[in-house]
Amino acid sequence: MGKQLLVVVFFFMSMIAFTGAESKPWKTRPVDDWRDSLVPGKEKVSHLHFYFHDTPKGRSQSSVQVAQAPVTNQSATFFGAVMMADDPLTEGPEPTSKLLGRAQGMYGSAGQKELTLLMVMAYSFTSGKYKGSSFSIMGNNPVMHPVREMPIVGGTGIFRFARGVAMAKTYIFNTTTGVAIVEYDAKILHF
Repeated sequence: MGKQLLVVVFFFMSMIAFTGAESKPWKTRPVDDWRDSLVPGKEKVSHLHFYFHDTPKGRSQSSVQVAQAPVTNQSATFFGAVMMADDPLTEGPEPTSKLLGRAQGMYGSAGQKELTLLMVMAYSFTSGKYKGSSFSIMGNNPVMHPVREMPIVGGTGIFRFARGVAMAKTYIFNTTTGVAIVEYDAKILHF
């Protein structure tokens, strides 16, 4: 049955290609209207300072383990553990400080010899000057280093076409609960 379906799909795709049927021109498709709103302008630099709160257990849990490798529990670095996160971003280090947004994505233990997390996160802002905008980080976070540098690889809203660097510094890490509060200092180039 699977091969027959594949042949039928291929047949109809071939018919469309050979009859000269074309999709609508690029510019007339509504999904691409965002292109028209892009007006090249002068590049700007934004400097953001905020705190990231990761809570892997308890009442205020904001991250959860979604996968692990067979060797994870025997590894000193938890190699192979993967966490999904929806962490608050605040103005100050206190959990009760003004909420600026959320860091959503995943991180996994990628180092066999050193505790290094691979971060794939979108930092989305829900209040203040950057409300409705986000930037994304994808890079290594060697968490035992006093200060870590991670690349900013894109963004939305105000941070459209973003690139830059986010510096992270552990403010508090509780080895019993796993709660981490991390101070972020990000410099973002955008249009």
